[in-house]
Amino acid sequence: MVTDVGGLGDKSFNDSANRGLQIAQKQYGAQVTVLQSRAVTDYEPNLSTLAEQGNSLIFAIGFLMHDSLNDVAPRFPNTHFAIVDSVVDQPNVTSITFKEEESSFLAGVIAGLTTKRGTVAFLGGIESPLIEKFQAGFAAGVLSVNPHVAVLVKYTGSFDDVATGKEYASVLYDQGADIIYVAAGKCGLGAIDEARSRPSGDYIIGVDSDQDALAPGKVLTSALKHVDSAVLALAKDAVRGSVPGGTQVFGLKDGGVGLTEMKYSKQLLPRGALATEAAFEKLIVSGKLVVPFTLAQLKTFVPMHPAAAR
Repeated sequence: MVTDVGGLGDKSFNDSANRGLQIAQKQYGAQVTVLQSRAVTDYEPNLSTLAEQGNSLIFAIGFLMHDSLNDVAPRFPNTHFAIVDSVVDQPNVTSITFKEEESSFLAGVIAGLTTKRGTVAFLGGIESPLIEKFQAGFAAGVLSVNPHVAVLVKYTGSFDDVATGKEYASVLYDQGADIIYVAAGKCGLGAIDEARSRPSGDYIIGVDSDQDALAPGKVLTSALKHVDSAVLALAKDAVRGSVPGGTQVFGLKDGGVGLTEMKYSKQLLPRGALATEAAFEKLIVSGKLVVPFTLAQLKTFVPMHPAAAR
């Protein structure tokens, strides 16, 4: 596996992928190597190094590796690669994508129902179509339960700048937000640290991995993206000698995304919030509600009442 620039220890995206590999090692005896990327320029040499070492399946973790993998894969036609969060059209590449907008929508439902100040915020990493999915889904969820709630938006421009994550979270709280949804890799650790230092009533929503325990009672929930499960499933195929190609897409219906059980925060939610969230989840899974995944789609999004799930 080649990590994104956030690296191991982000307690989010890269750590989730690594969990899948570690389970594959324990359960199936897979030999596992992880190379960490400190900069974008590390992607191509790291991918090439793992291919030259004879690994049968190499994971590129993150959409930023799209171009590097597109260049490397043809040079190693007998090696199978997999990329998470992007689509690389090569015969020896499996592309794994997720419907992040769906879990983000549910996070927005929780935020819209819980906010006391009527202002929430989205803190993204690098502006891109991928992170736009998180923003659009979250805003649509908020709008669906309370159209009067304002959604502030900021981007750190990074996935690994913890200090900037903390600084921008502080700015958003000072601008009136009492709940911040962070989709910014390791920057999220800084945002969570800032939430931990804030007075009662200021909360964070985590992302990708279950981050609820990083600040119990301050992280309302986390929008899960089960990269670990996708990595494990593909690693299992590799161990058996056959890795499917093409694109695999995981959403709520597939168990690929969702929210945590909120064991530290259920008591903080208003009455009926969990039932409303569950009703919207049912609508999405059934296909009755299609969540916007671009800002253009968000502009024309028409909210649906959760009672339609019955």
